[in-house]
Amino acid sequence: MNELVIDRNSNGIDLALLYNKQLTELHKEESVSSFQIGDVYLAKVKKIMPNLNAAFVDVGHEKDAFLHYTDLGINFRSVKKLTQIVTQGGLKNLNLDEFSTEEEIVKTGKISEVLKKGDQLLVQIFKEPIGNKGPRITCDLSFAGRFCVLVPFGKSTSISKKISDVNHKKRLKQMVDKIKPKNFGVIIRTISEEAGIEEIELDLSNLIKQWEHLIKASRNAQPPYKVLGEISRTESLLRDLLNDEFTNIHVNDAEYASKLKEYISNIAPGRESLVRLYNSKVPIFQHFGIDKQIKASFGKNVMFSNGAYLIIEHTEAMHVIDVNSGRKTTNAESQQENALKINVEATREIARQLRLRDLGGIIVIDFIDLKNPAHRKELHDALLLAMKHDRSKHNILPMSKFGLVQITRERVRPEININTSELCPSCNGTGTVVSSTLMSDNIEEKMSYIWDTQNINKLTLKVNPIIKAYLTKGGFKSVRFNWFWKYKKWVRIIEDNNYHLTNFSIYNDSGDILN
Repeated sequence: MNELVIDRNSNGIDLALLYNKQLTELHKEESVSSFQIGDVYLAKVKKIMPNLNAAFVDVGHEKDAFLHYTDLGINFRSVKKLTQIVTQGGLKNLNLDEFSTEEEIVKTGKISEVLKKGDQLLVQIFKEPIGNKGPRITCDLSFAGRFCVLVPFGKSTSISKKISDVNHKKRLKQMVDKIKPKNFGVIIRTISEEAGIEEIELDLSNLIKQWEHLIKASRNAQPPYKVLGEISRTESLLRDLLNDEFTNIHVNDAEYASKLKEYISNIAPGRESLVRLYNSKVPIFQHFGIDKQIKASFGKNVMFSNGAYLIIEHTEAMHVIDVNSGRKTTNAESQQENALKINVEATREIARQLRLRDLGGIIVIDFIDLKNPAHRKELHDALLLAMKHDRSKHNILPMSKFGLVQITRERVRPEININTSELCPSCNGTGTVVSSTLMSDNIEEKMSYIWDTQNINKLTLKVNPIIKAYLTKGGFKSVRFNWFWKYKKWVRIIEDNNYHLTNFSIYNDSGDILN
């Protein structure tokens, strides 16, 4: 069950994608955004770099965009010819019916053979600016719709590999071959498997209109100039993800809600009712528990099951994830079974973290050691399954002899990094502590683990006076009584002025500390 929660605020738009109420993706769209994936620019070559077999290109960003030879596309000469014709006011026929295509370039050629300083080109952003690097661009233009991708100068109709039914493939190919325009290729997307001719034809028609808009905007233009802007981040998400599993789209802005209904009526007629206007005084992310999930999900340590947790570290060249268990068993066989179980549970949280933070590059995972080859194979299969819904290109290697799993994952936008600590009121801002909103959850998780693993009914909790007041406030509706109704066990709470705000201790009847 997928839900999209949209917070439109003064800084832009924050998007939270929930799966079964759990936060799986977080996106931010700035009020003044530029250089988004899919944008098309009229650009000018600034410098040829033969040693890199690449060029630096001016698209209007403070850092020149990077264009490698392999990103020119085999139809580069046709794109270059089109750019020259259109910028001089030509190509009155907006489609390519009368356009004479040029010879394809070889895949192993040199950029200096086909490009020189000062050349003007139509280029498309395929990786946003990250850090101190400019955008990454391509001349292999493509325009993505809900059901199809339109490829100028393409010659074939190709079908998503995820569509396995031979009859569906044959039907879709015959259908698209009849309606696709001359000198355009088409890629049929996975969601088209059950689509009808009317839906695909409408989608293709909208993509052709985008192409026509690009040609009109390019006439007599001077670089650098954006000739075609991609749809918003929200619309892009809906275009790629909207399916039968989508149940609600919550928006806190009436104008934006109306805009989304109009967009959905074009891509999925009849499903406009998914958009629901949220107008409560409580902030929308707070109402849906997203703020709390963000605080719990971003940071060095991430809890995921019965005391088990991940440690996520960032280095200059890679990301390292360490899987740790809070459980201990004395039996060697039980330890291995327990390790496998925790590792498999960790794969789901790791897959969520990669999507949520949009981690890219090399990711090394140190799972709990598994000696049984069958267990290692089971873990690898579980990781493949957990990563199945990740839309970024990725590759997962089997576990090495050292017990490490390596993942390479493509990242096309800046990594999301949220500071989950806050100024500590107990030390006048000289240090930081984990957000206090998670305090009661941390205490409950520790006590739940003790009750599950040890034969102890009575516990004593020692905390800072402020935390005691919070846990006991409300009488029968307090946090402590909620614990009693849930676990059928009573917790004695005592206060200690010497305890830091987020410090706590759990004792048994003998006065032994258990946490």
